Amino acid sequence: MKTFTQPMQGLKEFEDLEAALPKLSGVIQISGCIDAAKPHMMYSIGNGSGNRIIVTFQEQKAKELAEEYRFFDPNVAYYPAKDILFYQSDIRGNVLTAERINALKMMAEKRSCTIVTTFDGLMNPMPSPDQFISAVRKVAVGDVIDLEQFTRHLAELGYEKNYQVQTSGEFSVRGGIIDIFPLTEENPFRIELWDDEVDSIRSFDAESQRSIENLDEVHIYPACELVLTKEERDAGIARILAEAKQVSEKLRGEMKTEEAYRVKSAADQVAEEAGELGLSAGLDAYLSYFCEERVSLLDYFGKQDTLVFLDETPRSIERGMATETEFSESMKQRLEKGYILPGQMRELFTCKEILGKLAGRRCISLVALDFKNPHLEIGTHLNIQSKTVNPYNNSFELLVKDLERYKKNGYQVILLSGSRTRAKRLADDLMAEGLNAFYSEDYDHEVKPGEIMTGYGKIKKGYEYPMLKFVVISESDIFGGEKKKKKRKRIYEGEKIASFTDLNIGDYVVHESHGLGIYRGIEKIEVDKTEKDYIKIEYAGGGNLYILATQLEQIQKYAGAGAKKPKLNKLGGQEWNKTKSRVKGAVREIAEDLVKLYAVRQNDRGFAFGPDTVWQKEFEEMFPFEETEDQDLAIAATKADMESTKIMDRLICGDVGYGKTEIAIRAAFKAVQDGKQVAFLVPTTILAQQHYNNFVQRMKDFPVNIDLLCRFRSSAEQKKTIEKLKKGQVDIIIGTHRLLSKDVVYKDLGLLIIDEEQRFGVAHKEKIKQLKTNIDVLTLTATPIPRTLHMSLIGIRDMSVLEEPPMDRVPIQTYVMEYNEELVREAISRELARGGQAYFVYNRVREIADVATKIAELVPEANVAYAHGQMKETELENIMYKFINGEIDVLVSTTIIETGLDISNVNTMIIHDADQMGLSQLYQLRGRVGRSNRTAYAFLMYRRNKMLKEIAEKRLHAIREFTELGSGIKIAMRDLEIRGAGNLLGSEQHGHMEAVGYDLYCKMLNEAVRHLKGEQKEENFDTALDVDIDAYIPPAYIPNEFQKLDIYKRIAGIENEEESEEMLEELIDRFGDPPKSVENLLWIAKVKAKAHSCFLKEVTQKGENIRFVFLEHAAIDPVKIPDFIALYDYALDFTPDQKGPYFTYHFKKNSRQEKLSVTEAIEKILTDIEKMLVLHYNETSRQKN
Repeated sequence: MKTFTQPMQGLKEFEDLEAALPKLSGVIQISGCIDAAKPHMMYSIGNGSGNRIIVTFQEQKAKELAEEYRFFDPNVAYYPAKDILFYQSDIRGNVLTAERINALKMMAEKRSCTIVTTFDGLMNPMPSPDQFISAVRKVAVGDVIDLEQFTRHLAELGYEKNYQVQTSGEFSVRGGIIDIFPLTEENPFRIELWDDEVDSIRSFDAESQRSIENLDEVHIYPACELVLTKEERDAGIARILAEAKQVSEKLRGEMKTEEAYRVKSAADQVAEEAGELGLSAGLDAYLSYFCEERVSLLDYFGKQDTLVFLDETPRSIERGMATETEFSESMKQRLEKGYILPGQMRELFTCKEILGKLAGRRCISLVALDFKNPHLEIGTHLNIQSKTVNPYNNSFELLVKDLERYKKNGYQVILLSGSRTRAKRLADDLMAEGLNAFYSEDYDHEVKPGEIMTGYGKIKKGYEYPMLKFVVISESDIFGGEKKKKKRKRIYEGEKIASFTDLNIGDYVVHESHGLGIYRGIEKIEVDKTEKDYIKIEYAGGGNLYILATQLEQIQKYAGAGAKKPKLNKLGGQEWNKTKSRVKGAVREIAEDLVKLYAVRQNDRGFAFGPDTVWQKEFEEMFPFEETEDQDLAIAATKADMESTKIMDRLICGDVGYGKTEIAIRAAFKAVQDGKQVAFLVPTTILAQQHYNNFVQRMKDFPVNIDLLCRFRSSAEQKKTIEKLKKGQVDIIIGTHRLLSKDVVYKDLGLLIIDEEQRFGVAHKEKIKQLKTNIDVLTLTATPIPRTLHMSLIGIRDMSVLEEPPMDRVPIQTYVMEYNEELVREAISRELARGGQAYFVYNRVREIADVATKIAELVPEANVAYAHGQMKETELENIMYKFINGEIDVLVSTTIIETGLDISNVNTMIIHDADQMGLSQLYQLRGRVGRSNRTAYAFLMYRRNKMLKEIAEKRLHAIREFTELGSGIKIAMRDLEIRGAGNLLGSEQHGHMEAVGYDLYCKMLNEAVRHLKGEQKEENFDTALDVDIDAYIPPAYIPNEFQKLDIYKRIAGIENEEESEEMLEELIDRFGDPPKSVENLLWIAKVKAKAHSCFLKEVTQKGENIRFVFLEHAAIDPVKIPDFIALYDYALDFTPDQKGPYFTYHFKKNSRQEKLSVTEAIEKILTDIEKMLVLHYNETSRQKN
């Protein structure tokens, strides 16, 4: 990095500083530092060697500093401060914990590194460094492991045991296979034991559970910051209980019984969770009870080899003081109310203690202006002037002019670009302008005065040192705006597992031929000396149905919309068949409509847009985020549709915040390029306003006229807009259903974009239909349409599904806790203090006004308003409008906010009675915050049952379900599926869907559509295979019921040799070598698929005979049957039965082929049937649906 550090040597102040460093103790202050130059300055001092701590005043700043500093030194990590106030939540996202542990990992592994933190990060007490380092466990191939002790150790390290590892911080044990997902890794590890020796270690993909690569050794870092041995843990718990007893007796003496009870029960709960359940998640709040010696982050670094940089010291210290006051105020109140123990008041070092520690260290304070600083004694004051670079806003001429001036004055100039090719091109362009420029990747190369070096590197803003004649210009100074943020793509191996939606005992299931029953678990039953797993389903009237686990494809989980219980069917009764045929009729009608629509669209011709222009490319480059893969595909597909003569009708489904709007913006821009007008139709006034702002923002550098039609515009303005539309002076018009009025006429409409179409009424839909007879239409919707339904609609409209979430803006910290007014007050005032707004979700309209008043009392400085769906529309809109414009601080509302409002200033949400909401609803709600780059908080509050304390474990279980939110949504798509489908098909269909359950409905619809399109109707039949071999998954191989069902379901879905091989590979990879009974399962699945393609209804073995039964009208050639029988020396009989002709194969008679086993015989006969009897085997080879 000499290129950057060398120029600094010419400065007297800098030389003095370097000379003072070795003996430095105390603080040197350098003023005149602008933000952009700070990372460079910090690196240059001491040439980037040794350990460094950079302390700043707020987390956003710390993240930015870490990013910028990474350019000079890759060994840099951000250490976020702990959130002390919300320690008592039962459970919290481990995002921040992971960042802290990663920083600690870097300190442990690298000889020297740089840690960036905020001042309150230094104030957090931590266990001593040796305690953390000694907890790291190394595992290498060939090590000997005692499994029981190892799993206990993992639990001590804070890992949570689960049957399958899905998110970081979990581990699972299956036989001799241990899976661990450390917080410090991208992917989890799988350690396979041979007896007690480590046989192999490999990383695997948490999504598909398949291995990625082999590793020689791994380091397992703790998943929590407080690692305790059993002894330390017990001692700490004893201290907590003793103190709690003392405190509660004292409170009782003061007649504060409720508070006394609270203290005692809280301590008992900690004792129970930490002692018996062995959890270490919430123990940080009791650090002082467990650790004699508590240190600050500073003490993790030696005094001599570490430089401490203080950024804007006065502000950083202020931040520390603010944290301290907030902490002590809040803790005092909680102490009085019995929420905490006195010892917890020690969970923060005071500002003074930290400043005392700093005084004895080598500190360098960087400030822009040299103010007096009462809190810190400063030894030497230096001034090194730096200033920002002028922004050139895309003007190359200005840049060249400035560079010529720099050259004349003998400056050393460095231009940094975010891509190597651009940097090279820049050097060439500057050479062409007669400047002395060259490209180099060697950052130790010295730039001579008057020279310009271009290189690759990402920094946000350039800086200049006038006294040194040294200047660094970044790409964003030249081109304005930051370019895209690249993100790492995770590569998925194989298909994503479509999991057997967790079937719990007691769930409703639908069997295609018997109807609705209740799933009662898997039972192993022995029939004729062979064992198999059967699934037990209970029907009305006490009837039980046992299905072979290999025939799982015949049952689906019943998913209906309401919460009401469905009515069970009787086994062998008629009503199920009636229901089925009723639904079949209805489905047929729908299919006919869909197909008609499709035909009309195929025959019309629309306008073909031209290919992308240069402008289009430039416009897309300015999108500040990285597109996800799904987004790229959707954009490409939309453009292809627009460029063809076919009329586009594309539906884009994607969850909240998955970037649907960007696709619409690009399509609109493309249409405008070809001189067409674009109409963007949205359901609510608020959304119209938001989209309008969005469009204007994105297109501000281009000559595109955008206008808005909605209630927020006066009638005069509306009139004017309509005039302009007619004349073609408006390119893009955004509006509510006002756009559908008679008086709105377009000059040349080319594209209609509809947002959230499911929210328009029938009358509006009719008008939209008239509007879109022959123009391209793009529809956006957030209610995800499930894949299966998507299949049946696929021929009708083109569809792009955005399933991949965008890279986290900033992860949302989710806390689950019991309702506690103190916390509500704190959370809200804290959000207001950083200039933000908050949501409080309360889902009962009756009491919502009282709740709003209550919150206004709790937080008197806030402006509180409430909103709910029963208000008049105009009133609601006004409140929302005020909220968007920041006039209201706290909005108390029902769940109406879950749809579509996008306000980046709201970053705290409190949800009351969260336990009564569905997961998807919580997820949607939670998606309303965290839309900017600040850390967002979501508090899910529940009311603790006052009467009795529910069993700790039960509570933890319920809560764990909630935190799933925090870890990528594994939300039961189920309830969304129902909602999505309901909207799509209208209400009368909804009833039918309820009757047969969701999956079966989709299956029927799919068949009807294919039939009407004239694709040959396939015989829909099931093939049963019953042979005397053991075929089941033994509990020792896969102990977990969910996983077992999932594997059964997937084995049942095998259709050919290849899939069978793949499944086997996966089983070996995930669970070890399969026993014979599992191999038999795979064989059965494979043979069954083959028999199906030969039109066989069943293949059964009865003692010495095997019977092959055909469908009544199977497509086979009867003429060849005699030849076929002759092949087998008459060990085969043929019986032409009415219900289905069949062959019987006799083992005994067959002298020549005595040596065949049952399985071989079956395979051979099937192969021969396929060869000889099945008609034109090539053409009608069944496409299995």
